[in-house]
Amino acid sequence: MRGALVGFLLAAAALILASFAVADLPAANELGRVMILEYHKIDYPEERWTRTPENFRRDLETLYARGYRLQSLNGLIEGRITVPAGTSPVVLTFDDSSAGQFRYLDRNGTLEIDPKSGVGVLEAFIREKPDFGRAATFFVLPGAKPPNNLFNQPQHEGRKLRWLVEQGYELGNHTLWHANLGKYDEGTVRQQLAEAQVWVQRHVPEYRFRTLALPHGVYPKEIGWALSGSAKGTSYRHEAILMVAGGAAPSPFAKTFDPIHLPRIQAVEADLRHWLNHFDRTPADRFISDGNADTVTVPAANRDRLRDPLPKNLKVVER
Repeated sequence: MRGALVGFLLAAAALILASFAVADLPAANELGRVMILEYHKIDYPEERWTRTPENFRRDLETLYARGYRLQSLNGLIEGRITVPAGTSPVVLTFDDSSAGQFRYLDRNGTLEIDPKSGVGVLEAFIREKPDFGRAATFFVLPGAKPPNNLFNQPQHEGRKLRWLVEQGYELGNHTLWHANLGKYDEGTVRQQLAEAQVWVQRHVPEYRFRTLALPHGVYPKEIGWALSGSAKGTSYRHEAILMVAGGAAPSPFAKTFDPIHLPRIQAVEADLRHWLNHFDRTPADRFISDGNADTVTVPAANRDRLRDPLPKNLKVVER
């Protein structure tokens, strides 16, 4: 009898604690905006386009503490949000494949990821906080001159690209060598985009870019040249085109979502602080996940802001 009573009390306590946990979660709002952060160099000293490893680590700590979790870019454009209930998706992007983003060190004949490189910092943080998720997109420059030629270790470039893909990270197109697409004719634009993909496929066969980050933020004279086409027998197709600025992105479920003009937040101290503070002050503008990738939870008053149709016929839940 006593055992049954104890069991009943423990079960009741668990239900009460669970109800408090649910009550503590922010209300889901999957029409809020999403931060797509844009990093360049992870190196020294801290400058306009450079984040030190220590400051990059601090960014990750701040994002985690404020309830952000990593979301893949491809998942975002598909409308497949996978972060836990009550948290906000944040997308990490890295432009230019510079040396400090991913570096190997030779330790007595054994290759190790440099803990001071961007990948090293990110992987260390994920080991400590596995619920942060693992996702980032690297917009690479396969034909660039050093130090942007696929992370500036030519002897290891294939190993690095394969490792990134195997770990679930994404590769994106940034042209062959950071070409300003607005300056060139159609043939050159298509060549820049197709050959960048071919170069990566030498190391990761069949890998196809799904996203393009515009060098200098400049679109070609005809936007269709950047979306799809072919050159020298190789076809390409980009589902999203990312700009170099513009602020937080609309929800992928909102009418205003435009994957061809996807804004980003440059991950420098002032810009990142501004947007973190903005979402703290204006929580209704922040995307809060319902934790279910098959549903879209929105305030009933905002249902008219939803895209029609929604990706993959997702079920709408009003609150």
